[in-house]
Amino acid sequence: MGVSTSAPQEGIAVVTVDFPPVNALPVRGWYDLAAAVRAAGADPTVRCVVLTAAGRGFNAGVDIKEMQRTTGYDALIGANRGCYEAFAAVYDCEVPVVAAVHGFCLGGGIGLVGNADAVVAADDATFGLPELERGALGAATHLARLVPQHLMRALYYTSRTATAQELHRHGSVWRVVPREELHDAALELAREIAAKDGGLIRLAKAAINGIDPVDVRRSYRFEQGFTFEANLSGVADKHRDAFVSSKEDR
Repeated sequence: MGVSTSAPQEGIAVVTVDFPPVNALPVRGWYDLAAAVRAAGADPTVRCVVLTAAGRGFNAGVDIKEMQRTTGYDALIGANRGCYEAFAAVYDCEVPVVAAVHGFCLGGGIGLVGNADAVVAADDATFGLPELERGALGAATHLARLVPQHLMRALYYTSRTATAQELHRHGSVWRVVPREELHDAALELAREIAAKDGGLIRLAKAAINGIDPVDVRRSYRFEQGFTFEANLSGVADKHRDAFVSSKEDR
């Protein structure tokens, strides 16, 4: 359980997240993920990073149960800062990051995938931000990198999800494959990227980040301010308590 890194092929590092049962990451998990991605990108022998997950789905966001059993705002602040670090680590990774997504990709998962360089998805993958139902705000910055602006707003306001096939039609998912082929499909793309000159691929990553029209770090940090405002008003706790109760009743 936790975050691990492997090197299945020359030039490729695979960072795997495994926090059963649904990959809802605790505060420490976000920081560990950030550290693993940064370390992989800093390795001079690595030319592409594959970000993947074990278990039922790619990522279910933050561990809300951890937040609700922690008094004060320490867990909220930790989750905010941890997510910020993990999302930034993917975006700032010195080499391209390929996200291999299966099952649910929700909340913080959108932050990771939206900041990746390419996305390969299983045909059972779904993407969405249930933030308004969880008493939070955030990652619209990253959802806007996956779908057009008006669709992003509709998905955000309704908490609905989009399928991998829908995102493929919008051009944000490179390939959609059967679940059992996901790992191989992600490695296939990673191999093609890793075949390039290591120095040039790093320059290319820096150049492409440099021409982005939106500063994803500042934009996401702006969103997080409203998350904290929702907590100060008390509305966030109400929705998180309801969410935790609904899970305990099952």
